[in-house]
Amino acid sequence: MGDPASVAPIGWQRARQVARMAAIGTGATVAATVATGGVLLGQAHQARRTIPMAEAPPPRCDGVYGAKCPGPPITMVILGDSSAAGYGVHRRRETPGALLATGLSRRLQRPVRLHRFAVVGALSAGLKPQVESALECEPDIAVILVGGNDVTNRTPPAVAVRYLVDAVRSLRAAGCEVVVGTCPDLGAIQPIQPPLRWLARRWSRQLAAAQTVAVVEAGGWTVSLGDLLGPRFAAEPARMFAWDRFHPSAEGYAVAAAALLPTVLSALGAGQERRATLARGEGVRSLPEAAHEAARHAGTEVSGTQVRGRDRGPGGRWAQLRRRAFFGVGAVPQPGTAADPATLEELA
Repeated sequence: MGDPASVAPIGWQRARQVARMAAIGTGATVAATVATGGVLLGQAHQARRTIPMAEAPPPRCDGVYGAKCPGPPITMVILGDSSAAGYGVHRRRETPGALLATGLSRRLQRPVRLHRFAVVGALSAGLKPQVESALECEPDIAVILVGGNDVTNRTPPAVAVRYLVDAVRSLRAAGCEVVVGTCPDLGAIQPIQPPLRWLARRWSRQLAAAQTVAVVEAGGWTVSLGDLLGPRFAAEPARMFAWDRFHPSAEGYAVAAAALLPTVLSALGAGQERRATLARGEGVRSLPEAAHEAARHAGTEVSGTQVRGRDRGPGGRWAQLRRRAFFGVGAVPQPGTAADPATLEELA
């Protein structure tokens, strides 16, 4: 997710552009355009007042997980923004990094050495120093969660994606596998009201689709987080939101980690065997088509593949879609056990 301090600072220029486009499409007057811009700006200020400022940093989760397991440790690094850092929880074991490291260790029966370089409030432009620090650890797998702050800060998608793809390429050049959780759906955040919520959803999905295309082209894997938590946020906000009503709670992070873990395993070559029959919505698509579909359906994994020995077809790079949402949605543990890493092992 994004940084509460930067959420929804929609400027007049952006508001006017959006309103002008809507006015042209509906034949509205210039007066309606200005009024709509005022509504968006007012909602942005209201959202900023509603969502509390960041107070304390998230707990550190660095360390070795499954230290008693045999074999050399797998080195995993966590990069990105507050959603990667685990802002909103108070215990180390509730952070996404700890959940993934413990689930990975239990599944592979090997120790996992985890390093977290994610920074609260980071934009995609902030990935470069994180990657430089991560490469010193010689990682086997990197998990990147980023994009929310790029939306709230109105970073042009092409610019945000360029920084992300540079990070992925640097990691891949060092022999590190990369899994990216694409931009979450900021339209699922309750303090953001319509019509600003609708625009936030649109911008989030546009960035998520662009991230997917770029990451897969660069040799990485993606999992769309989208509104993975949206329906539960609406139905059970006290359970799924953290205290700030913006970041996920421990249960929310458990859902996201459960959707990411199968892809982390696959990226390391330890995923389940390919099923003879694909589930509904799964299969091979052109990469642009796969990216847009994944942006609409949270929990969808996208990775590069081949068709008849070829990487590309008439529509561009071939991509494989796999549904991962069911690993988290509908399977959230009961209160008190939401962040139990054993659940991730079972779901994977």
